[in-house]
Amino acid sequence: MPSLNLNGKTFSFEELKSIFPEESQSEFEKTTLKFCKAWLTGQKEFTINTSGSTGTPKEIRLKRGAMEVSAQMTINALHLKTGDTALVCLDTKYIAGQMMLVRSLVLGMNLIAVEPSANPFDNIDQPIDFTALVPYQLENILNQSPENLDSVRCAIIGGAAVSNSLKEKIKKTKCTVYATYGMTETISHVALQKLNGPDLQEYFEALENVRFRVDERGCLCIKANHLDREIITNDLVTLISSQKFKWLGRIDNVINSGGIKIIPEKIESVLEKIFDSLQIKKRFFVAGLPDEKLGQRVVAVLEGGPLDQIKLEKILNEASKHLTKYELPKKLKFVEKFIETNTGKVNRVESLNCM
Repeated sequence: MPSLNLNGKTFSFEELKSIFPEESQSEFEKTTLKFCKAWLTGQKEFTINTSGSTGTPKEIRLKRGAMEVSAQMTINALHLKTGDTALVCLDTKYIAGQMMLVRSLVLGMNLIAVEPSANPFDNIDQPIDFTALVPYQLENILNQSPENLDSVRCAIIGGAAVSNSLKEKIKKTKCTVYATYGMTETISHVALQKLNGPDLQEYFEALENVRFRVDERGCLCIKANHLDREIITNDLVTLISSQKFKWLGRIDNVINSGGIKIIPEKIESVLEKIFDSLQIKKRFFVAGLPDEKLGQRVVAVLEGGPLDQIKLEKILNEASKHLTKYELPKKLKFVEKFIETNTGKVNRVESLNCM
């Protein structure tokens, strides 16, 4: 019989139906047990909060049937099986963590749920068939205990873009790793990108019964059987077909400098490689600041204290070889500590206000 092991305490799925979540020791335990109980006792609708990474956090009501369809799409795509063991190490207040629970409850996988942390494998001593991670967790696992990831059959990565340097590390692991594309409104991911193995992909590919198009802005629009309406995003993409796309960046982040529209994520990809070569480990992002002549000027914003002048010159000299004069950051600015959303993503707007 499938079971839930929550922070070392084991419950059968039958026991979860009559559990009292309010007696739990931590907020994570309460949230996890409350959701499992609601699902197993047949609740038909669930209210989930968005993370607020691309706007103001809001509540979204999701129907059970649509969540079941979404779960089955992932189960089919990743060939998950009844009796597999799934590790849940994301916050179960949000869609990524909750859908890990749903997939396990729908299929009858054994669940191991641990408090979200930088390295969730610290206290895991058994093989895992399936897990979901954010890039920060994956980076820590690969740096601290890569053998733990080798014992995982399949992992999906979401919550933020996967950096080029992390993609290179992923290629060395035995675990099959996929980047995901999705949001609360699409009930978790609707597309996957395989990041390692002989058949790794340079694009996202739709799950079954999902179709894509772009609108007049060049932003992705999503139709799927389990969604009651078309989802229009603010994600700029190159559409390869109705089932495949390459992600370019967020239209919200586009910088208009002297009438030229610049995608910050393209510049970030170039800077990331330069930072890696110079062993600069700071978090950073590219943004546009007001400029009297250009409207906006391109700047790179780094977390922490300033770099020495030699490194600053090396960065800009190397970047000038790969970027146009419009894309090249006019300055590198520093913020002591980035502001984050509830799910740990960098809030660019709030962080800029700290300068």
